[in-house]
Amino acid sequence: MPGSLVLMGSGETSPTMVEVHRAVARGLRAGARAVLLDTPYAFQENAADISARARRYFARSVGLDVEPATGVTGADWVFSGPGSPTYALDRWAASGVAGDLRARVRSRQGVTVLASAAACTAGLATVPVYEIYKVGAEPHWREGIGLLEPLGLRAVLIPHFDNAEGGTHDTRYCYLGERRLSRMERELPPETAVLGLDEHTALIIDLESEAVEVAGRGGLTVRRPGAVSVLPAGTRTSLAAVRDLAAGATSGVVPPLPPAARAAAEPAVTLEETIRSCEQSFEDAVGKPDLAAAARLVLDLEAEIVTWAADTEEDAGGVDQARELMRLLIARLGEAAPAAGLRPLVEPLLDLRARLRGEGRYEIADALRAAMARGGVTVEDTPAGPRWSPATV
Repeated sequence: MPGSLVLMGSGETSPTMVEVHRAVARGLRAGARAVLLDTPYAFQENAADISARARRYFARSVGLDVEPATGVTGADWVFSGPGSPTYALDRWAASGVAGDLRARVRSRQGVTVLASAAACTAGLATVPVYEIYKVGAEPHWREGIGLLEPLGLRAVLIPHFDNAEGGTHDTRYCYLGERRLSRMERELPPETAVLGLDEHTALIIDLESEAVEVAGRGGLTVRRPGAVSVLPAGTRTSLAAVRDLAAGATSGVVPPLPPAARAAAEPAVTLEETIRSCEQSFEDAVGKPDLAAAARLVLDLEAEIVTWAADTEEDAGGVDQARELMRLLIARLGEAAPAAGLRPLVEPLLDLRARLRGEGRYEIADALRAAMARGGVTVEDTPAGPRWSPATV
């Protein structure tokens, strides 16, 4: 069995990490047992929905039949992701799962994939992000599960390292910001490094060969007092080189792949980037006006929402935000429709409405019909299908 430890900063069930999942799952034996540890989010009311979305993602995108479980015994492949790091820590310590995860890494067997909140627990200490960022607790560490120490890495792991959703306030470093992280670093045991994983980025460690790769959109930051090294996506090096960086050395790391080599595996854009681009392109199309192009952008956004539907992250730029934008753009189309010929605009929107109704998404379909009515288009459902006409004054 291949032995791998994969740590992800975010995007674990999004299109950006599909190729990483496929690569590490490729060496699994036929009929391998794949387990989803739902512990980090098990307290949430929508836990069952998160698990269902994750299972669909791994089945459709990776080809893995994943079973939710509370333990990892006998599993060839283990995945755990978003939620609360401290909630997971408490339950993994009490149930013995923490020791089982350490044993997997120590024995160099099986594939273990930890992302977001679960990845936060991997080092010798853990950021209690919910308690600090959302509850207002004083910055402090919690003991981690220690997956990195068997690999010779005395370090803590911080996902969401380049998070920027705070806008006017610093949410880097898993929502800590520089002020709090600097303070917390001084409280770490001596000779402890901070490993920061950017969003939509993975650190892949082959436990047998000790080869290391950084994949995705960002990089891995190795941070020590007075020294910071960044290994960008595309870097292929050795675990020994990462140990040296964590110990304060600055040489021995294999440089990243040249741009031409990285271009062949360019990662997908994030949904947040798609939202921004779509909104700007829509404004440009309406301003011309080219309402047919604007309608196509709404359809493209709806297709992206379907593509990202399995994403279990709830950060800014997620599926809910994309749906809100789609409703807004639909309303804008309704307002702009009287200023141009209707048919190139209406027929694609009717196709979208039919698809939404076919998928049971009646709330959005009704919002689309209401927006069209405000824009001067009456839609009547008949046994032969929807019929539309310009509203009479």
